[in-house]
Formats: sequence, C-alpha cells, structure tokens
Amino acid sequence: MSSNPTADLRAAIRSIPDYPRPGVMFRDITTLLGNARAFRRAVDELVQPWPGAKIDKVAGIEARGFILGGAVAHQLSAGFVPIRKKGKLPRDTVSLPYSLEYGLDAIEMHRDAIDTGERVILVDDLIATGGTATAAVDLLRRIGAEVVAAVFVVDLPDLGGAEKLRAKGVTVRTLVSFEGE
Repeated sequence: MSSNPTADLRAAIRSIPDYPRPGVMFRDITTLLGNARAFRRAVDELVQPWPGAKIDKVAGIEARGFILGGAVAHQLSAGFVPIRKKGKLPRDTVSLPYSLEYGLDAIEMHRDAIDTGERVILVDDLIATGGTATAAVDLLRRIGAEVVAAVFVVDLPDLGGAEKLRAKGVTVRTLVSFEGE
C-alpha cells in the first residue's frame, strides 16, 4: 500500500451503482475486509487516537460493525458489545426505537453488557443519515456508558449523520468520505 492511507482505503471499497435502489451508490466494504492489508490499515486507523486510553468496551452495530468492532476491541484490549436489531439477543435487553426513511426500527443490547461509567467506542462500517448510530449512542448513554467516540470507515457527509453525532457531543472519526448517497 502507498503512503496515503485514505487513497488506499478508498481503492479497497467497491462502489455498486443503483443498489439497493436506483440513484444510490452503495459503498461495499466487504472488498476492504477481504484485503488483509487494507483491513489491517483500516483497523489501525480507527484505533489510532486511543491506544493507551482507558477504553472499557467497544460496541459494534450489526452486522459489519461486529467485524470491525471485534478487531478494534482486540487492538484496544477492550471488551466487545453487540448492538443488534430487536429480537436477536437471548437475555434481558434494553431497546430503543428510532426512525428510518421508511418507518421505525429498534436496536437493542444486553442490559448487563456495560456497567455505569464504562468508557465505550461505537463502531460501524458507514455513517450516512446517522439514524442507527444516533440511536446506538442514546442506547449506550441510557444504560450509563460514557461514549468516548464513534468511528466509521466510510462517511457520506452529504447525508449529515456525522454532524448529528457531533451535535450530541460525540467525537466522530471517519477514514474515507464519498459524496452523494
């Protein structure tokens, strides 16, 4: 890989036009995940500000956030907490509904996954409108977590999600930006 990590990561992400609907350019990180050097660089860049910081847990949003979040948690010697769609976790959960373009959805996590005051980094592959990530921050805060940051490989800044998180007082780190949807 070259000395420009952003260009290298951008090149490792596949763009698929008109998916899931006409006019949308889908940014597929599975090609980045399948490229060992790009995957390693992405994880290294996501954790870069926090080595040595006390991070207790990394919370990953289903599903690609699980892959990235597990790797980030490993690098930071932190525990990992899955944030899932409603009905997927087997024990006592805390749930939060949130709005999508086409209606409502809900995310949840195990009630005992994070102790009050634990420092948490939220991880997902992409930030677009910020609906799911904002709901995840609210869910984490509801159970007493201190959300240190939210990190994403891809930002779609035209859709405003990262700014919504910053407006909630969350530090946001993204590695690659793409214009449009």
